[in-house]
Amino acid sequence: MAGIIITRRHFLQSAGLLSGAALGGGLFGALSPAYGAPASVAPGALKTVRIAWHQEGICQAPISVAYKQGFFKKYGLQVETVNFTDDNTPLEALSTGQAEAGIGMALRWLKPLEQGFDVVLTVGTHGGCMRLLAPKNGNITQVRDIVGKSVAISDPASPVRNFFAIQLAKQGFNPDKDVNWVQYPEHLAGEALRKGQVQAIAANDPQAWLIRERDGLREVATNLSGEYHDKTCCVLALSGALVRNDPKTARAITLAVIDAQQWAVDHPDETARIYAPYLPSVVTVSQVKAILSEHTHGHHTSGAQLRSELTSYVNDLKTIHVIRPETDTAKFIAKTVPDILSV
Repeated sequence: MAGIIITRRHFLQSAGLLSGAALGGGLFGALSPAYGAPASVAPGALKTVRIAWHQEGICQAPISVAYKQGFFKKYGLQVETVNFTDDNTPLEALSTGQAEAGIGMALRWLKPLEQGFDVVLTVGTHGGCMRLLAPKNGNITQVRDIVGKSVAISDPASPVRNFFAIQLAKQGFNPDKDVNWVQYPEHLAGEALRKGQVQAIAANDPQAWLIRERDGLREVATNLSGEYHDKTCCVLALSGALVRNDPKTARAITLAVIDAQQWAVDHPDETARIYAPYLPSVVTVSQVKAILSEHTHGHHTSGAQLRSELTSYVNDLKTIHVIRPETDTAKFIAKTVPDILSV
């Protein structure tokens, strides 16, 4: 799949959010369709939509599957993609009209949605891609054991950091004061642990899985532990403007991703072969299959069930002061998660 790699700064400059420059033809205007319609399909027969993705994020697997297996075409869609280098910028692309869809982590995206981003969430895509890791010969065997320790995270707003901070808050700890969260690029977190600069790693897949396997680490907990065993962590987000102005297309994108998710569960070997090329070459097809097998890709909730799951997350985020305490959770979630499949 052809693509363009865009940094967050480049996107913000292009969108006029840093420089104030006019959009002109638009960031996506000159792109050729990354997936495109098959040659046998008459020009104009498919509706073109733009999907913003961070292709090395394992939660993006259904995007590649949906194209390769024809699920987008099945619902009358032709997809263009742009690969961003971080998890935040796809959401900004949706909010500013530069893309129609994207997949990312709810625990990162709920805050900007609370702040007014014009984006809605239509389906959960899976759970299980966040991990807390520590040496097997150490004394960290449960989440509360990281109190008083240094923990490697990718960034202060990391959804993985948020998830495990929530677990500490529920046990009466102050995660901001009781843990030393240290920012490292995820691919260097294992080295920091070996050098004793941190005592644990909170990271997401594929890096978390790869570090665990390479270094023989203990998996202390994941975001499928305990009460979270049946909750999604990653979600399909759609432009609010698309949902209001073209609900049928919004529904089509959602259905294509749901079909792709279920197909991925039913065909793990082929799914791994389809998605592996989008990851660094050191990640093998067999590793991709193993990583995906530990996720709940069959858990693609929408409507009332997704609202229930995200309500829990919003209330959880209040305990660590990410979501404002005065935010009306019910109203926020009702606005954020529409019944798109009833269209």
